[in-house]
This record gives sequence, structure tokens and C-alpha cells, in this order.
Amino acid sequence: MIISVIGGSKAKPEQLALAEAVGRELAKRGVMVACGGLQGVMEAVCKGAKSAGGTTIGILPGRTSKEANSYVDIPIVTTMGFSRNVIVVNTGDAVIAIGGAFGTLSEIAYALADGVPVIALKTWPLTIKGDGDPIENGMIQATDPVDAVEKALAAANARSNSTGAKVGG
Repeated sequence: MIISVIGGSKAKPEQLALAEAVGRELAKRGVMVACGGLQGVMEAVCKGAKSAGGTTIGILPGRTSKEANSYVDIPIVTTMGFSRNVIVVNTGDAVIAIGGAFGTLSEIAYALADGVPVIALKTWPLTIKGDGDPIENGMIQATDPVDAVEKALAAANARSNSTGAKVGG
């Protein structure tokens, strides 16, 4: 199983701690981590995963694998800039969003539009059309890293069960 973790390259210390704990928890459960491969939340989740023996995938925006953070095992060079966000979210069986700026917001939108479950851990609050009404089948709220991982695994398995194929983890 692969879970994508998204968040800003410029993150607050609390967001970095959450991301590192999410990465560690995913790795403990034998789940691979996919992310944008750069700094901030992306580096923190990879660091956490590596500390627990996990495997990390960095889907990079530029033209070289050298831009990947030092905790990325598998760098994927896209030359696509922010357009690579579609690949980041669709690589995962579910997505965990932590903090983030507009790039993260676009990833959340792509995931929701494509039916990829999004677990929100202190990230963008979204409503349908901005009118205050919750998005039907929108983001799943999580309270802490363990809760986020458990909800991501459950959502990924529910998604695969609806298509007839169970994913690992």
C-alpha cells in the first residue's frame, strides 16, 4: 500500500512534528510513503518513515533527482512543476494532508475530484462552494498522527473494496 502525504515546503514546527510522526506510523505498518519529495512536510514525513525502516517515494517537480530531500528512496523526476500534484495524490491509495499552502490546496482538490480519500490533519478547512456547507464525501478529519494513519488505511481499503481489489497494509 502507498499513502500520499501532502503539505507545505515551508511548514511550522508543529506541522513538521505531525508529518514526522505520520511517516513513522505509516512505516511501522509496512506502508510506503509518497510525497512531493522536497522540503518541509515532505521531508519530515520521509524522515519519519525512514526512522522506522520505511520506503519513500518523492515525485519531484523539476528536472533532476538532486532536488529530492535526503530521505527519499525513489525519486521520480517529472519536469512538470505543480502539475505533478495530480501524480502525487493519485499515487496514493489515500492522502493525508498536513498544513500547507496553495500547492497543498490544489492537491486536496485533485484528490477529492478523482475520488481519492483525503484525511485532514490541521490543514485547509473546506466547504462546498465556500458557503459553509460541508463537502459531501469530503475530507475526513483526524485528531493526531495515529488517527490520521488509521483513517487513511481504512479509507484506502474501503476504496479498494468498492473496486473489488483489496490493498495491503
